[in-house]
Amino acid sequence: MSAVPERMPALYLGHGAPPLADDAVWPGQLAAWSATLPRPKAILMVSAHWEEAPLALGATGPAPLVYDFWGFPEHYYQVRYDAPGAPELAENVRRLLRRAGTPVQDVPDRGLDHGAYVPLVEMFPAADIPVLQVSMPTLDPRKLMGIGRRLAPLRDEGVLIVGSGFFTHNLAALRHPGGGVPGWSAEFDDWGRRALHAQDVDALLDFEHQSPAGKLAHPRTEHFAPLFVTLGAAEAAGDLDRRRDAVDGFWMGLSKRSVQYG
Repeated sequence: MSAVPERMPALYLGHGAPPLADDAVWPGQLAAWSATLPRPKAILMVSAHWEEAPLALGATGPAPLVYDFWGFPEHYYQVRYDAPGAPELAENVRRLLRRAGTPVQDVPDRGLDHGAYVPLVEMFPAADIPVLQVSMPTLDPRKLMGIGRRLAPLRDEGVLIVGSGFFTHNLAALRHPGGGVPGWSAEFDDWGRRALHAQDVDALLDFEHQSPAGKLAHPRTEHFAPLFVTLGAAEAAGDLDRRRDAVDGFWMGLSKRSVQYG
């Protein structure tokens, strides 16, 4: 008899930008986090940097990375992450979503973008685990939670579901006088931490209105949106009370809060 895969956690992480690799602290935090995880059979990534409808499945075989950033030093465009493709996972995603009436398309030449590969380089540097990236077909938090719920059974097949965004994301923080953490970033981070701890999903779904400085923390919601895929995958498995803050603190004024369910 073959072993039954261990149920994998569901993660939401701050993915940073290409210079994350040069930070003195953050790469070590991500590496220490991944060392506590069971080894995934495959990784399903939902990145803030791919919005496409209908929901799209990225490359299931070798494809170049998507260097979706501009103006950085040349060495950031030389990074490689040659993880195996995940055609079996792609087929299971199609099955689960189409069964629920969610249309799915394939974009076979779409490689991993920086919201996917930047944290993976730090967490799974051997690049020996199959990875599939899927798009966000909407930024509606409730619809994304629904997608997460439908994908939740993959966790029992050894799949690590990762929502990759940034807990606060307003690049005005980079121009904050004197550096440091802008008040709106600290206030939103504290509110979000408390809402997650209280399992107040309704407040999180309505974060633009219920949180302090919500529209400053997220002028556009794409970097918070992957959290809701993670929450849906956690809620479906009854894991909302099995949460831990894996990474906290700030990077260039932005909250890098990252959480694990299960």
